[in-house]
Amino acid sequence: MRPRDAFDQFQKFLSETEGDFHILEQRVPVEVQMEYFKFSNHLRKLLPLPRLNDADYETALSELHQPDATKDYKRQILSTLAISKQVKAYRILEQYAREAEPELADWSYMALMESRIALETELSDEKHIYISTGLGGKSKKLRFFVLLLSDAGKPFLDYQRQVIEREFAYSLPREDCKIERLTVKEKHVEMLLLVPIQRDIKRILSSIIKECNQYGNFLADAFTVTNVKELNEKEINKIIQIHESNQAGR
Repeated sequence: MRPRDAFDQFQKFLSETEGDFHILEQRVPVEVQMEYFKFSNHLRKLLPLPRLNDADYETALSELHQPDATKDYKRQILSTLAISKQVKAYRILEQYAREAEPELADWSYMALMESRIALETELSDEKHIYISTGLGGKSKKLRFFVLLLSDAGKPFLDYQRQVIEREFAYSLPREDCKIERLTVKEKHVEMLLLVPIQRDIKRILSSIIKECNQYGNFLADAFTVTNVKELNEKEINKIIQIHESNQAGR
């Protein structure tokens, strides 16, 4: 499936699904998320759903703070607590997540979120839907990295920079989007945005680009948007090179 198809299906799912949406706010690499859920599912198949007692909780808390316990062993403890569907297990995960060592911070956060999902689903008649992406989000908004390009591969002029900054600063808040960062570089624009989960970000961006281009067609219609990670300089330069090569071939 192409990235655009996957994104369209994601937007379609959001628009057609009823329930209380929650965003996993912390940035956790997608690879870690996949590894966590794979391990969690594997654990469920190996073990009956654990019913932990007070002694189990004390042991778990002690082992999590044991400096010579391996990372894999601590991961297993965290995941076991997460799938137990017990309030006391959630409290232990909540406490540990605040003080977890750096190499277990992402895993402890995922365990805490899984525990919260399980408890909310069990204690409430309402359907709870959690959305996790590599860039996370805030409240009911997802975080996106956006890359816009100069249409003809030419450096932006001063007035064009001003138009970009003005139009996006004006239009995005009207769509209830928040700009966390907007940087106009020589021939491209980088943005980090918080966008309401059921808003069509492609429509929003296309509309603002169209407004900007009334002042001289200096932004490319095509753009890159992702909620997986922020693109690095090498990845951005590669996209720019491909774009400029396509422009030259016209």
